[in-house]
Amino acid sequence: MNKLVNLTWVFALLSILAVGGGTAVLPEMQRMTVHQFHWISDKQFRDIYSLGQVAPGPNMLMVMVIGYREAGAAGAALVGLAFFLPDCILTFFANRLWARFAGSPWRAAAQRGLAPVAIGLMISGTYAIARLSILNVMGAAIAAATMGILLWRHINPTILISIAGIAYIIYSRW
Repeated sequence: MNKLVNLTWVFALLSILAVGGGTAVLPEMQRMTVHQFHWISDKQFRDIYSLGQVAPGPNMLMVMVIGYREAGAAGAALVGLAFFLPDCILTFFANRLWARFAGSPWRAAAQRGLAPVAIGLMISGTYAIARLSILNVMGAAIAAATMGILLWRHINPTILISIAGIAYIIYSRW
């Protein structure tokens, strides 16, 4: 029972902190699930995150995999509710308040102030995943090439994922 309470509490807290999307809380999620509660390892966190990226639907459904791994179906259900429900309720009321003050100068100031915070949190999430995922020179080369290609042209990420996977398999067999 204590495990279910901890799972619920951790993911409800992460839900409230997810300013800018789920990527924004990845460093804290990794710290809490791997280092504080030892529910999963760094490798498992990376693998679960990767699975969330390639699976259809919202990528942050990955939190339910962590809940399932730790406490079965009840853990997955509680983590799902804890991670998505508080944020939905907060967003609902914030949106109503936001619409009410459409012409207010504080609204524009809040938007200008929150945008850099959200971007900074997303960059820190990207850095946390990169730190876990780039394990050698080939991984760094694939990451740099992918970023360069996406900045240069819009290419379907599925194609890049497939090419990168094949390149890494060939590299690791060599």
